[in-house]
Amino acid sequence: MSLTSSDEVKPEDIHNLLEHCVKTAHKVKDGDIEGEFIMERCLVLFSKDYRYSVIKNFSGELCGHYPSKVVFLEYQLSEEERNNRKRYDDVQSMYDVPKMRDLIKQARYARCRSRFPVPVILFEGKHVCRSATLASGAEMLGRTGLDFLFSPPDRPQEEVADRGGGSNPDTHDRFRGHDIKLLKSLTIKYICDLMVEKKKVKFGMNITSSEKVDKENRYADFCILSIPYPGCEFFKEWKDNSYFGETMKFDWSQDYVDAKLDIPEDSLLNKLGVDWKKYRNWDLIQQTQNYMKLFLHILREGDTGVLIHCISGWDRTPMFISLLRLSLWADGAAHTSLSPTEILYLTLAYDWYLFGHNLPDRVNKGEEILFFCFNFLTYITSDEFSVKTSSSVRKVSRTDSECNMDGILLDTDHRRFSIRGSNTSISSLGSCGFENAPVFFTTNPEEDAHFSNGNPSVSISARYSPAASRLTSDVSSLHNIHSSPSSSSPMAVPNSLRKVDATRSASPGCGSWQVVSSCGSLRGLVSSHDSPHSVDSSNSSGKLSYCQEAVEYVETTRHSKLDAVRRIFHNAYVNKIATKAGGSGGIVNFLDQFAEKVGIRSGRTTQV
Repeated sequence: MSLTSSDEVKPEDIHNLLEHCVKTAHKVKDGDIEGEFIMERCLVLFSKDYRYSVIKNFSGELCGHYPSKVVFLEYQLSEEERNNRKRYDDVQSMYDVPKMRDLIKQARYARCRSRFPVPVILFEGKHVCRSATLASGAEMLGRTGLDFLFSPPDRPQEEVADRGGGSNPDTHDRFRGHDIKLLKSLTIKYICDLMVEKKKVKFGMNITSSEKVDKENRYADFCILSIPYPGCEFFKEWKDNSYFGETMKFDWSQDYVDAKLDIPEDSLLNKLGVDWKKYRNWDLIQQTQNYMKLFLHILREGDTGVLIHCISGWDRTPMFISLLRLSLWADGAAHTSLSPTEILYLTLAYDWYLFGHNLPDRVNKGEEILFFCFNFLTYITSDEFSVKTSSSVRKVSRTDSECNMDGILLDTDHRRFSIRGSNTSISSLGSCGFENAPVFFTTNPEEDAHFSNGNPSVSISARYSPAASRLTSDVSSLHNIHSSPSSSSPMAVPNSLRKVDATRSASPGCGSWQVVSSCGSLRGLVSSHDSPHSVDSSNSSGKLSYCQEAVEYVETTRHSKLDAVRRIFHNAYVNKIATKAGGSGGIVNFLDQFAEKVGIRSGRTTQV
């Protein structure tokens, strides 16, 4: 099936993509037909804004866990080039593709699992690259030996001899030299190492190395940043902690953790204003935010590119690559032609799936790093994460009529658009970070269609209270999530909420809230700390009154764009992954305890 730039990516395509990704991990050698369709769609999305070259990897000869077509972005298209594509189709590539491919063939042995550096984001001529860490000597010897034994008969003999020299004392230097040459050809200066180890060790053997411990100091021409970040196993703990990132700190005293945060005394990095010495005291949210600030600062202030890697480069690495791509897009600095649905499809498909993220295994183990990534978008909406000094906001207001919502308590004297929520919360929950709860999302793909353009619109009328939203989520029996994603009925009004005393609900501790879509339907709510399972998408016969008119915000801000992406993702994740992964777990139990504290029960019975 051929695709063109006019083919629209729809919310249901995100659902289908996640459904495919959770069933199989991409391996180019397996002849993944659906994967090839996904690859072609990614090329179409890249072509909307960039001129690029393709390095062929059809049979996985370069790397079995990389895309079949590795994209090398060249430059961002101008408006004229977008409108007159045929005129510029014959423009010569900036890369000598055959020569670059030959360099990659040699350089790939220097990296773990042959996951060589690939430029995946282009910002003002500077590349953001991804890769695995450096391979150990044993891995280089093994891979070159296997390549020598199983090399096809038509391969040039001089090339076979070069690959088969794994036991040669100069092998390490040769392959490392090719790796360095590849990095320099991409004008990379900064290498950011996310490993919490100096070298990955299993069964007493070093199975990887890293630039920061290279004894020969071969990477001295680069600025190496050791910025250890917890592996995917930590996100099982995050899930078990009811998805509360603010209350989680990585245990840096573990025996295998021997890497320390080390940022060289670089004048560029010193301007960031982060006290890096306190990194052991940061919670998961603070740590992720500060690393994002670091990456964006390098891109904004520097004049060269950056390489980001962990061990294999398919968990932590795609998380930060995805966040960077989305952040730049929200600033209008990358992929400017793509809608929220399109940029979400691109980063899910290319940054995660096609580069080998094993979603089936991660979901099975409860290591929800993918869910954390997109849920984390709510923490980088402010301008401090922007590569631009200001963002544009276009506000369209309509007369707001009095709303009569049966069962929903409104405070029409406090209508405002809340980005991070109210600062008020019940004191017993203040330490849980409820005050940082984001705005809302739906569980119906059809109702998210209005986010498919570049200017998502959201209508919100509320004095937002995290405590009230928690309570409402609880009493809505959020663990019941067995309905079809095609359901289009509005969220049911919880019966128990109807019984809440109006005076208590209007108090600062339990303020009121309401969300209305641009077409007038009531939307559900999820907090940044909520489980992806804590959604009630069931069809309900409950009746709601709609606001016929409301204050409508049509925005092009970072917040509105990132929130649109988060909502569309969360919708698909809930319907295609969370609903099949079991019950709602700890978050519902926590909400039960909260309801009991304020004297209101959810009405659910405990199973013995």
